[in-house]
Amino acid sequence: MQRLRLKADGRIVELRDGQEFPLAPTVPAAPAEAAAPPAVRDLRRRARLTQLEFAARLGVPVETIRNWEQGKRMPRGPARALLAVIAHAPETVFAALARV
Repeated sequence: MQRLRLKADGRIVELRDGQEFPLAPTVPAAPAEAAAPPAVRDLRRRARLTQLEFAARLGVPVETIRNWEQGKRMPRGPARALLAVIAHAPETVFAALARV
């Protein structure tokens, strides 16, 4: 029986004797434009919010905002989509989130 693991970057590896071995070809790199993280710090500053206020409005821990801004982590999935909408209509998004 094979033990497989899906890595965060999309690779599939087989686990044997405590080591990882690539099972499938690596995923081709995304274009730089698509891979670029949203400018979270710029969005937050344009909204004139502190990290704590921005985190509270989005409903995420302040550590998440710090990690995004410092490049330690990248927003993914729904968070990435929400940040894209905030870039175009921040007041509308914050007003909608305040009602939730």
